[in-house]
Amino acid sequence: MSLFSVFGIAATALTAQTVRMNTTASNMANANSASSSIGSTYRAREPVFSAVLDQTDGFGFGADDTAAAGVQVDGIVESQAPLRREYQPGNPLADEQGYVFLPNVNPVEEMANMISASRTYQTNIEIMDASKQMLTRTLSLGQTQ
Repeated sequence: MSLFSVFGIAATALTAQTVRMNTTASNMANANSASSSIGSTYRAREPVFSAVLDQTDGFGFGADDTAAAGVQVDGIVESQAPLRREYQPGNPLADEQGYVFLPNVNPVEEMANMISASRTYQTNIEIMDASKQMLTRTLSLGQTQ
């Protein structure tokens, strides 16, 4: 694996964490959106990631030789957690019994997801910066002073 592949791997991680932050932001934005029916109520969403493996990493140890080559977003799934139901008889969206349906978004979990995604994004930026510095130093080794 070359030092240049670090940039590609970190770039896939940046893309994945961007999707994660956008999904979390969408969940937070809809956390208190009431609805009159179960079918039309917003449901929390979560991205699904998987590792991308490179079958030929250049070391020549055979077909079983795999190396991580990044991460990909396989999709975004809806949470199966039950929706919240609150008694609000004065709400125009309330059903016949006076209940409204609220999303299954947990703001505490979503904030933890946002912090984690932000820090992972930041770490991958630092990885790219460190790799750039190593490449620059490697190129300067041959220079005479």
